[in-house]
Amino acid sequence: MPETALTGAPPVGRVRRRRPLATFITVLCTFLLVLLPGSLTATATANPPDDHPARLKVLTRNIYLGADLRPVLAATDASSLFAAVNRVFTQVQATNFPERAEALADEIADSDPHLVGLQEVRLWRSQTPADFSPTPNATVVEYDFLQILLDALAARGKHYAAVATITSSDREIPRSTPGGGLQDIRSTDRDVILARTDLPAKKFSVANPQQALFDARLTIPHPVLGNIVFPHGWVAVDATVGGRTTRVVSTHLEAIGPAVQVQQGEELLDGPLDTERPTVLLGDLNSAAGGVGAVPGSSDTPTYANFLADGFKDVWVATHRKNPGFTCCQAPDLRNPTSTLSQRIDYVLFRNGFKALKAERVGEEQADRTPSGLWPSDHAGVLATLKLPRR
Repeated sequence: MPETALTGAPPVGRVRRRRPLATFITVLCTFLLVLLPGSLTATATANPPDDHPARLKVLTRNIYLGADLRPVLAATDASSLFAAVNRVFTQVQATNFPERAEALADEIADSDPHLVGLQEVRLWRSQTPADFSPTPNATVVEYDFLQILLDALAARGKHYAAVATITSSDREIPRSTPGGGLQDIRSTDRDVILARTDLPAKKFSVANPQQALFDARLTIPHPVLGNIVFPHGWVAVDATVGGRTTRVVSTHLEAIGPAVQVQQGEELLDGPLDTERPTVLLGDLNSAAGGVGAVPGSSDTPTYANFLADGFKDVWVATHRKNPGFTCCQAPDLRNPTSTLSQRIDYVLFRNGFKALKAERVGEEQADRTPSGLWPSDHAGVLATLKLPRR
């Protein structure tokens, strides 16, 4: 190494040249910074750089109605129907939503998402004795999943409110009680978007709540109940984060009618998702990603692929290369000792400028189970963080 490199002296034969113009500019800039600090600061404040990242955190969560309804569909006469409804409601009691809500509230409290898309938010009511009214009229609340979850969040010091709700189905059927009488059991299904209410409006706000039922609906003939119609719907809000507004839609698509499910997906694309705004779709689409683990006649549908073909991206694919991210399904009684998740049907999809930063599942690990051994739901949830595009 040359000695000059060690001493810092200029190399022999090289003469430092003066740069009078550069020196003058340096002095002038220093003078202006000292003399005019207020003017420069005001200019910088009036025209801030538009590159501050605005991030939106969302969670989609099918919280499970609490029972397998197939015994009701399989009933062939009034006696077997009333017995089936009793089995269903007994399972609802056994899957203990108040206990599961504690685990679900922990998931939300640990991550503080701006918005939570909830599916299967059941309201179970009863009436004794049964009156066989053709119009649901039971009023005694047995389990209000929405209120129970909101109360559990409030107990953790978390501030959330339902900002969009759609009631999809509302049915009432008698059950044969252990005492031998008949009791009406009323089940009301809802999809809900929860939003944080503890942030200042300049940081986060929601507006323009929307909700609607799909025109496409599955109808199944039943020997006792006649034609059973299975309506589904969607809810949406416009969320503003850091001054940037996005459309967020949450839905629960048909599970056992593939053709109907595809039509419902098309209604979404032609309806609330038909916007140039940055858009997020949350929900249980009941369509297996890539067909992996798909159930024939149920989740083996092109619905998921149709959303991708229309420009949506999958946050899980964008952030995970090898983990399949299965979200469905645990056993109907939620007491299977090891996880049985084998397909991915719950999604956070996005388009129009978003960038996926992070995604993770919630409620899929053994440690997530309740003290009595229940899984929080028969589904795992998907939590995602997205960066909004610049203005």
